[in-house]
Amino acid sequence: MRFVKTFLFLLGLAQARLVVENWDITYVTTNRGLDQPAKRGIGVNNKLPLPVVEAEIGDTLVLNVRNSLDTVTSLHAHGILQRGTNYYDGVPMVNGCPIAPGSNFTYEFVLEQSGTYWIHGHASDQNFEGLRTPLIVYDRNDPYPADKEHLFAVEDWWPITIQESLELLQKPGGLGTPFIYPPQTLINGEFGKLTKPLYFEPGLTYRIRLVSMMSLPLWEFAIDSHELYIVEVDGVLTKPKAVDVVRMAPAQRVSVLVKAKNSIAANYEYHITVLDDYVVPIPGVYPAQFDGRVVYSPDASTDIVQTIPSEPFDDLSIESLEYEPLLYADRSLFLNLTYGFTAGDVPSETINLISYRDSLVPAIFSALTTGERAINPVTYGPQTNTKVVKLNEVIELLFWSPTELAHPMHLHGHVFQVIETGYTNDTTGWSRRRVPNSGFSPLKRDSVHVPQGQYVVVRFRANNLGVWNLHCHIDWHLGLGFNMLFVVGPREMQQSMRVPESVVEQCRFQEIVTSGNAAGHDTYNYSGAPDLPYLEAALPPPLAALKAAGFTV
Repeated sequence: MRFVKTFLFLLGLAQARLVVENWDITYVTTNRGLDQPAKRGIGVNNKLPLPVVEAEIGDTLVLNVRNSLDTVTSLHAHGILQRGTNYYDGVPMVNGCPIAPGSNFTYEFVLEQSGTYWIHGHASDQNFEGLRTPLIVYDRNDPYPADKEHLFAVEDWWPITIQESLELLQKPGGLGTPFIYPPQTLINGEFGKLTKPLYFEPGLTYRIRLVSMMSLPLWEFAIDSHELYIVEVDGVLTKPKAVDVVRMAPAQRVSVLVKAKNSIAANYEYHITVLDDYVVPIPGVYPAQFDGRVVYSPDASTDIVQTIPSEPFDDLSIESLEYEPLLYADRSLFLNLTYGFTAGDVPSETINLISYRDSLVPAIFSALTTGERAINPVTYGPQTNTKVVKLNEVIELLFWSPTELAHPMHLHGHVFQVIETGYTNDTTGWSRRRVPNSGFSPLKRDSVHVPQGQYVVVRFRANNLGVWNLHCHIDWHLGLGFNMLFVVGPREMQQSMRVPESVVEQCRFQEIVTSGNAAGHDTYNYSGAPDLPYLEAALPPPLAALKAAGFTV
């Protein structure tokens, strides 16, 4: 038996490989083939869209990056947990320093998870400018084998830059809007109206991977007269769940299996519909529908349906394939997802009325160099809204969206169980839905949609050492301060984590301090640290009721 185990281990090592991507991050002026003005975007090797990255579980992904921009950049492998490699998570001034203009940097980590992910820029919201692409990690032993695969990566392309958008949004009184420069939809890098056909062979099973690289809107996917079976959500395998339509929020990923029909007598259509659920309706933009053909035979006619299904994604009805019972929380945190206004009437996006600002020292270095002070959240600066949690502590988060805005909330380094939803103005409990307390394996994912006027409760076990972001994945919201940090096990980090010299070197290039608290000091001295902006609430929630219910406010 020992020989067999050793042989299998060595076989696995032999199959693992280096997957090397050489990316020169460059400006690209383009309109992406759309009927709108060209703008300066950000691509790789002078091209947009970026190449899709494909690998197998166990492979080592090597991203050799050259920064040819005139500003800093960084890359985040969205959904990859970076267990033991927190310094490669790619968030500037959190996991290290950004990549300086004119310099090189290499991300290198083992892909320990299979599934559907994506890579995007995490400096200055460069995701908005096109720096984004799917990352697919295959598993030869996938319990859901398919005969063939298709990928749909959907993104919006705006004719103005992220900085121009933020300047409009920060006009006093919240009177500016980027919607006067509406976007268009890209599917697999091309204008949505140029959708390509899917070719189905009778009797085969197809896996269709859906990746939402949107900056803002929701979208849905459906195939006429075909049932979709959800088998993966955000990289986590699920028990098969039959649905007619899949709704996606920004940053989310879903895989579905589709069984082809046995007959070639008819062709069908698939539909990608961009919704106006929480955005300004613009004819032809929100909502917008893009139809493609599902071809069984070039000689067959296409069966056209009159009604296209549409419904929210039901997180609470889907179970993770690997059984994990409902977690019981050691600590509950209330997170008010709202916006506030400065004394000058300038709007900001906030969590609990704290609008995030970077510290002078990357948070990972503050955790590693401040000794016992690393367990004090103040060490990381009040403007980072940091929560320090113990290793393996179970944290419950109540996301509360009392405004007319929705928020796709993404947690780095972890997946969370989705356990409860309801409406924020519900005083009777009529809208409350919750997973069963036993005999059910709650869906685990890394990005959950919190609709406007609703709340969502999630729980996660903080079992991954490091400093991790929690933020809204609408680019505008993140750019306006919608972010906070979790520091998991700072004592254990100090004992076991060693940051590569290449990470420290990027800080040295830019004269960024790599030790001390948020202000770069070794004592309880915070002079020079970024100020916490004072904000007044737009819609204050009933905090007293939440405190009475046991949530930490």
